[in-house]
This record gives sequence, structure tokens and C-alpha cells, in this order.
Amino acid sequence: MLDPRLAKDTIAAIATPPGDGGVGIVRISGSRSREIAEELFRAAKPAFTGLVPYRLHYGHILDSDGVELDDVLCAFMPGPKSVTGEDVVEINCHGGRAVLAAVLQEALDRGARLAERGEFTYRAFMNGRMDLSQAEAVAEMIHAPTKAAMHLAQVKLSGVLGAKIADLRARLEHLRAQLTVAVDFPDDEVECLAPEELIATSAEVRTEIDGLLAAVDRTRAWREGALAVLAGPVNAGKSSLMNALLGRTRAIVTDQPGTTRDYLEETVNLDGLTIRLADTAGMRRTDDVIEAAGLEMGRELMDRADLVLLLADGTLPLSDETLATAGSLDAAKTLVVLNKSDLATFDAKLGQPLADLGLEVMDVSAKTGARIDALCSRVRERILKGAGQPDPDEIAPNARQAAVLDEAAEELLGLEQDTAAGIPYDLLGVRLETACSTLSGITGEIASADVLNSIFDAFCIGK
Repeated sequence: MLDPRLAKDTIAAIATPPGDGGVGIVRISGSRSREIAEELFRAAKPAFTGLVPYRLHYGHILDSDGVELDDVLCAFMPGPKSVTGEDVVEINCHGGRAVLAAVLQEALDRGARLAERGEFTYRAFMNGRMDLSQAEAVAEMIHAPTKAAMHLAQVKLSGVLGAKIADLRARLEHLRAQLTVAVDFPDDEVECLAPEELIATSAEVRTEIDGLLAAVDRTRAWREGALAVLAGPVNAGKSSLMNALLGRTRAIVTDQPGTTRDYLEETVNLDGLTIRLADTAGMRRTDDVIEAAGLEMGRELMDRADLVLLLADGTLPLSDETLATAGSLDAAKTLVVLNKSDLATFDAKLGQPLADLGLEVMDVSAKTGARIDALCSRVRERILKGAGQPDPDEIAPNARQAAVLDEAAEELLGLEQDTAAGIPYDLLGVRLETACSTLSGITGEIASADVLNSIFDAFCIGK
């Protein structure tokens, strides 16, 4: 948990992912960062007199006994124009785990403290280098599953969401000022705020909030990836289809029914869209406790899925389990895959009862790969539901921000209803004040310690 009382400490951490690599970075931030770095660093040039800001210096890191640990590039960035708003030093080492750990330990031995999760970004937020929405965008950039998700995070990192929220708040604060005047000077006809104007302004802001909330659903698949669940009776070819979609063998394929007892999950990228494929246990009546639990788990996955791929054997009449499952599924989230089109006994008409239920039906051969590319394209289209690529300037709030926006919108709707009902202006001011303070939770002007800790604790150490 981040403690504001420790904000004066000089902190250090490895800023690159764990593992072996060509380059690794040890980052130091705080008032003693330059002092600590210059104790560790010996420049290759004899004329070196100290770290010059914004310049890479080549040299070596020495341990306390004067033994060389690594040859490095060292950069010093003085505050407040640094990533954290404090003096920052970054030591570019070779990326071996032992090397980075040794360099970090030397920094700690000379007075730095090991950084907490997200503490570098937290300090950037506390020092005014970014607002809370930008800090969250840093984490979203790190975890972006696709290039589109990365771009959506970059838009927020640029400060567009913070600026939008600031504009909405400014309009509501202006409305609050007018409301205050109307309460304090009720007989002043020039300054009096008409109820119709109050309702109209609130509705305009709420409409813009609703637009931001609409972007949450519109971009969710790009930001978080989507879940596609393979369901169907035993031996319909779910595992074979999963392997065909992945382009490699992942699920075990046998003639023995019930091979998949619970579910397997793998990730596939369909033209920039990340999709989690879940291969569930084959649907059938069973007295096996473990298999029954797997079937129940599959049912729960289907309920949560963005798209259910309901498989059927195109050489056999539809089973009662398949028809029952099809009847319980949402047609908008279901795509029927009639498998085994490579066999002579395949009959596309066997899927007609499912088409009669309003379900889209496609025939494929998981074994030969026939029409698998067409299926991939259709899966992508169905999951995106016409959303297409995100707009270059799309502002896509995350789940926390969406909850805050929804709360503010509810408060404004209540304000409009109370105004229409003739509630006194002084009471309406409470509604406006609540809406304003709620919106400030997105950018962090008003945010509890619990909220801040929950956000920054999700970061990795070193960021």
C-alpha cells in the first residue's frame, strides 16, 4: 500500500520485465537519485565531472568494493521535467537477472528504498505530471492485448479524457455559480436562473457522459479481448475445431467421447482482435460427478461469452441436447458450426432446424481446414457487431471510470427530475455539487486513498 508519508524517500526498482534480455533498466527517483548514481557510476571518460542532464553517459557500475558489475549507459533527468516530477536516474544495463539484481542492490545499499507497486507513476500523479486518468492509461498501455487497445490507451495517456472531464465539470461549476446567485438573490431578475435552462444544461452534460459510456461497450472487445466458447455434443469436433482455429495442436482429439472433462482456454488473434477460445466438455447426460461439474462450468462460460460457437456433427441428426441448448441461447450471440463437411455423409440440411430457430449456420471441416478462414472472419465480424476499428480520437473509459461516469449521470438525471418537480434551488445545489465531485474522481482531484491504492497496486514494481 502506498504511503504518502514516504513520498520524500528516494526509491529504486528494476523498470524492465523479469527475465533475460539484451537490455535492462534500473530506475532511481527522488532527491538523492543523482547522488546515489554518481557513487555507483564510473565514467569511461577521465574528464567526467558528474551526470549532465538529458545525456547518456557510458561507463561502469562498481560495487562497494570497487569491483565492476557491468558496463552501462546512465542518464540523469532532473525534476520537475522528468517522468515522476522528481530527479530521476535510469541505468541501462545488460538484461540478465543477476546483473540487474546486483545493480539494484547497490542502489539500495546506498540509501534508496525499493519502490512499491506503481510508485513511480503514483509520484508522477502526486507531482502533477499526469492526472489519474493518464496514470491508469499507463497500466492500460502495458497490458494492451492489441494495437487498437494500445492506441485507445494512448489517447487517454495524452490527456484527452482528463480534458473532457475538466470541460464537463467547468460547465457544471458554472451552473452551480448561477444556482448560488439565484438562491442568494431571488429577486434579481437579471441573474435569475430559469428552471428550463438548468434542466437543459444538465441534460447536455449528461448526453455527453452517455456518449463516453457508449464507447465503453463499443470498444470493450478491442481493449479487453473477447470470449468465444465452443459448445456442442461429444464427438462433434470441438477440440478439432479449436486446434484448427489456433493453427496448432492444443486440445486432445480422439474417438473416445468425453475427452474434454472441463474446459481448455487458448488465445487467438483474428486480424488484430484478441479472442479467448474456450473448448468446453461435450454435452451429454452423465452420472460422472467430475464431467457433470465440467458441463456446468461450460454452461456458465456460455452465459458470459461474447459469442458461442455451437458445433453439430453434419453427418448425424441433431441430438436432443443440441436442440435444447440451441433453444436456450441468444441468437445474437450464437453461431452454429456444422462440422465434418469433408465426409461423404455430410448433409447441410441437417442444420435446418437450427436455422429455423433464427441461428446463423456455417459448414466447415475442422479436419481439413475447409472454410476455417471464412469462419474466423465471421467470428470476428459477429463479436465486433459492426463496431469496426475504433475511431482515432475515441475516448474509451475503463471499468472504474465508467462506474464514476454512470454515477454522475444518475445524479444529473435526478437533478433534472427534481427541478421539474419544483424542488428548491438550495437543495438542487447539493445534486450539482455531488455530480461535480463525482466526476473529479476520474482525474483524481478528489479520490480516496483506497481508490488510489487499488489503482496503483495493480501496476508492476518499477512502473
